[in-house]
Amino acid sequence: MQQQHRQPELVEGSLPVFVFPTELVFYADEQSSHKQVLTLYNPYEFALKFKVLCTAPNKYTVVDATGAVKPQCCVDIVIRHRDVRACHYGVYDKFRLQVSEQSQRKALGRKEVTATLRPSASQEPPSPRPQDEERRIKEQFADSEFFEQTAFQTAPVSLRHSSRKTQSVLIGRLTRRKQAESRPVAGGPSLLTVLLGLVCMAALMLPTLGEQESTVPVYLHLSVNKKLVAAYVLGLLTMVILRT
Repeated sequence: MQQQHRQPELVEGSLPVFVFPTELVFYADEQSSHKQVLTLYNPYEFALKFKVLCTAPNKYTVVDATGAVKPQCCVDIVIRHRDVRACHYGVYDKFRLQVSEQSQRKALGRKEVTATLRPSASQEPPSPRPQDEERRIKEQFADSEFFEQTAFQTAPVSLRHSSRKTQSVLIGRLTRRKQAESRPVAGGPSLLTVLLGLVCMAALMLPTLGEQESTVPVYLHLSVNKKLVAAYVLGLLTMVILRT
């Protein structure tokens, strides 16, 4: 009797969710920090759909708050802080990422990420949070309510899935670009080429052997064959200079 293998039914909220980073820190004096990226990984053999919730949705803009992740792929979720004011310094908010199977509505897993706005990175060096602050954050979010973000779609999420093949193609393109940038740029003819050209020109200007009326010493008089060689070399050097 042939046995049929079934995938075990997942219990709601039991599926581990892999998100990086687990904390978002925005700095008021650094414009570049107002945009943060969350990466959601899907190491499973089945596709997942996700939804991003927030305790303060009016303070943030989430690009692609809902979408799907292919098996063994990842997707980047861009979060922008759009209400940078002093009254929000030190206030902790939370994002909740809920994932579920494509054909189901129940949330198989969830992961929460804290977000806070600080005045400056130089004023607060990175250090572990004290226990009192950890307790205050837990109490603050004990009865907190999560709200859905306003849809802000830019491009189909499937276009930004990072499979191994896509990553290798991108790495190859970046490598080729760096190699092209590292190649030395042609800066004209070399000094040796210029000097050799000047010598050939000077040789052509010297008197020919046999000329009587010349103030140039006789040992500097050149034969016709030598001048022909100088003219030939000068022609080659001219071609080289024009190509560079």
